[in-house]
Amino acid sequence: MSLSFDLMGTDGAARRGRLTTAHGTVETPTFMPVGTAGTVKAMMPQSVAETGAQIVLGNTFHLMLKPGAERVAALGGLHRFMNWPGPILTDSGGFQVMSLKDLRKLDSDGVTFRSPSDGSQHRLTPERSIEIQNLLDADITMSFDECTTWPVDEPAAAASMRLSMKWAARGRRAFEDRPGYGLFGIVQGSIYPALRAESAQELVDIGFDGYAVGGLAVGEGQAMMFATLDRTVPQLPGNRPRYLMGVGRPGDIVGAVKRGIDMFDCVMPTRSGRTAQGFTRRGEINLRNARHRDDPRPIDEQCACPACTHHSRAYLHHLIRSEEILGAMLLTWHNLHYYQDIMRGLRGAIEGGSLESWIASFESEQALGDIPAN
Repeated sequence: MSLSFDLMGTDGAARRGRLTTAHGTVETPTFMPVGTAGTVKAMMPQSVAETGAQIVLGNTFHLMLKPGAERVAALGGLHRFMNWPGPILTDSGGFQVMSLKDLRKLDSDGVTFRSPSDGSQHRLTPERSIEIQNLLDADITMSFDECTTWPVDEPAAAASMRLSMKWAARGRRAFEDRPGYGLFGIVQGSIYPALRAESAQELVDIGFDGYAVGGLAVGEGQAMMFATLDRTVPQLPGNRPRYLMGVGRPGDIVGAVKRGIDMFDCVMPTRSGRTAQGFTRRGEINLRNARHRDDPRPIDEQCACPACTHHSRAYLHHLIRSEEILGAMLLTWHNLHYYQDIMRGLRGAIEGGSLESWIASFESEQALGDIPAN
């Protein structure tokens, strides 16, 4: 294994770890802001770092189309290109390709698709996905998989999962092992326990630097997602990092950490920041709502981000209603900072053996809801 992962402590199934990559160290549990096209939207790279983020996510599909993986490589790789010196994980492109529906054609070897922007034809195979991620210089490369749709019956989920396992083996053979770089396999199988078990065992037999759980948070609901994690996570190696892809809301992350997940990514905090939605210790708020227009309080009185330390809800409401870019920037910064506050809290609670009480406090605060200004 080329990536170093040190398990520093546990509290129940929850883990406190440290992942060391070619471009730096990541304290886990960790949340990775999504920088799909080489940028975390509405954020400067140094601002992302100031939230406490240690690793960001890039995307094979978008970067292969614009500006092109070969161009990024010629310009020094994705770290230099986007001025992010820390670790980068790249999604394989599988999710985006599968979402194209009428623009793609799947076969046992890979996927042929047309670009949604200009109609040009492209081909992604397990080997080409690995090659692109290598050109981008990703610290963590993801296996190319078929993202199983939802809802799905068991036979269809089985066929999809087994194709992904064949692709995982091909990608593993294509991946170039080197110090500080690693390849993660992705467990598929939808909500079906036997399929998840088969997928996990297949990936363990192949051997990866880390293991992701894919195909969740696609509409099955939180209870089913947690039930699937309860059955799947114990089948993954305890000495390697575990990554739940595309998750999620704060409550989803907290529940998944409790079940032994180490890594997360989601567009939720950044997308919400561009659509007037703020995450707080008392739940979510909509800064577009008129009740905030005379409110002198910060978004979250316990938050140390620039939006909360320097600006009022009333000002943010004004920016959003006026369609000023600064509104999206400040709210995105706040949301990412709040997500990192959650991760800091979880890491500290696991270290101190107080995770259950931390979660109880978190859930009680969320249940109170936001209190309007007097």
